[in-house]
Amino acid sequence: MFVLTKTVSTKEPRLYKPHPDKAIKHPSGRTLRIVVLDVGMKFNQIRCFTKRGVELKVLPWNSPLPDPEPHDGLFISNGPGDPSTLSSVVEHIRNAINEAKYPIFGICLGHQLLSLAAGAKTEKMKFGNRGHNIPCTDLISGRCYITSQNHGYAVVADSLPHPWKEFFVNANDGSNEGIYHSKLPFFSVQFHPESNPGPRDTEFLFDVFVDVVKRSAESGKLAEVKMPGTPKTQVNGITNGVSQRVNVQKCLVLGSGGLSIGQAGEFDYSGSQAIKALKEEGIYTILINPNIATIQTSKGLADKVYFLPVTPEFVRKVIKHERPDSIYVTFGGQTALNVGVQLKDEFEGLGVKVLGTPISTIITTEDREFFAQSMAQINEKSASASNMDEALAAVSDIGYPVIVRAAYALGGLGSGFAYNEKDLIELCKKAFANSPQVLIEKSMKGWKEIEYEVVRDCQGNCITVCNMENFDPLGIHTGDSIVVAPSQTLSDEDYNMLRTTAVNVITHLGVVGECNIQYALNPFSKEYCIIEVNARLSRSSALASKATGYPLAFIAAKLGLGIPLNELKNKVTKLTCACFEPSLDYVVVKIPRWDLKKFTRVSTALSSSMKSVGEVMSIGRTFEEAIQKAIRAIDYSNMGFNEV
Repeated sequence: MFVLTKTVSTKEPRLYKPHPDKAIKHPSGRTLRIVVLDVGMKFNQIRCFTKRGVELKVLPWNSPLPDPEPHDGLFISNGPGDPSTLSSVVEHIRNAINEAKYPIFGICLGHQLLSLAAGAKTEKMKFGNRGHNIPCTDLISGRCYITSQNHGYAVVADSLPHPWKEFFVNANDGSNEGIYHSKLPFFSVQFHPESNPGPRDTEFLFDVFVDVVKRSAESGKLAEVKMPGTPKTQVNGITNGVSQRVNVQKCLVLGSGGLSIGQAGEFDYSGSQAIKALKEEGIYTILINPNIATIQTSKGLADKVYFLPVTPEFVRKVIKHERPDSIYVTFGGQTALNVGVQLKDEFEGLGVKVLGTPISTIITTEDREFFAQSMAQINEKSASASNMDEALAAVSDIGYPVIVRAAYALGGLGSGFAYNEKDLIELCKKAFANSPQVLIEKSMKGWKEIEYEVVRDCQGNCITVCNMENFDPLGIHTGDSIVVAPSQTLSDEDYNMLRTTAVNVITHLGVVGECNIQYALNPFSKEYCIIEVNARLSRSSALASKATGYPLAFIAAKLGLGIPLNELKNKVTKLTCACFEPSLDYVVVKIPRWDLKKFTRVSTALSSSMKSVGEVMSIGRTFEEAIQKAIRAIDYSNMGFNEV
């Protein structure tokens, strides 16, 4: 191992400089410099520093510290092997700690070396932690992050001397994942915040380190580390990193209602899972659902069932009669969601608390104008319109062709593509007949359509459970498309680019529970835009849940009660936490089923308005196997691609 460290380290000092326009200046006029002890450094760590405006002087693994040239911080890189064999390196780092002249940051092997220099011990793990989806909890803020790891040794937390403390712990096995000095700006992490292509949810640690280096240089003395999400902040009832359970006794669940195109059995599934989750927590459940042919209305599931239409009038009457103290509007599809929006101003007066995603967030995702304004913050070019004149004005800025989509609509009702003014007027008339508002966006027909199912709790923990790719290009409603999970044509870089955006968008919107985000991705570049965010369980959610084995609806219902993801158990293993991203070693294919023979005047051409009445899902080791099974399952007369 000793030889291996020597082999992977730089042989002589090297200097990496940032772009002159981004360089952070030291009070003396030179560029802020960080010395790097290279024990197996990754190139992306260099990129993470230089793009933040600091220059790096990379030293060989056994270089004495401190470096004689002027510098402002020390970074200890990752690397291979047993840290206990690098005694000379540990001694050099101990000198830097005792001198206490500049901030110190370590990653992976650098974390272990810093811990040994601080006086702690390390141990060899039985199996090690290796993967791109390992949850780690920040003990300062309580946040749980998905991290990338590759290590077989770990720091023994109990051996940390005062004033060193644990920073991160593994949410599954409880092993140490980071340490920090309670008085000085020294900290390190076991995982890889610079992981490329991802996940990079913890890359903010580079910002934290560069910030404390900059402030220390400006003041001439060691500054305090400023971590995001410190105990001083409060988010959605979370203070000091401790979750505050929502105290409710009786919950009203708005059910799936009558089956229709775009709203069918998937909401029976989601509502049933929500009821099970609530009952597991000892909460009395009341269900409103007029459809007797559903699982959720079965005897023994909900405590009380009202076979009434899911409309504002009937929901209001049930609330006044039953006096529930809480309500779920996100498990009954678009119908339940619209009722929640219509009654938003009455819930407080009726003594009802909305669980899960706030109504304000639902309105932002459903109202095309608010959604357009929100997405403009990430340079999404779109425009909403409330009448024909506004629609025509919007197109003059965007240019043809455009896609027209109605607000608060089910299954893409009233949507379509306009290639000229005549098409636009015709589509808008249809859309305004179903909705008071439309969203007009530049057409991206032919681009890839990608979906992510995202889960977020009230503490800000956010994961992407399933990534799906439409076999058909953009232009066909996802309910009418063949959908494949996981995506088959995205590179790792593309996948993580869209994943990072999904986490940022859902966090920005403040979703609590489960939601779906849809992208259009240019197949010839990395250009993408956000088509839509569904802040509720959807048909895609049911597919994703069955494809991954992750009980999305069940977990979402628990999250609405204020329970953090990392405190919920994985329903399969019963040991690990629910804050993880499933890795599929198989392929799932969904193919829609149409029954257009019953509707003789309906066009058989697929478009952005959904026509399918059901779907089949198949699982196989390869895409070819899975799609062959799905084709055969659609109709017994189909033999697939061939008769073999």
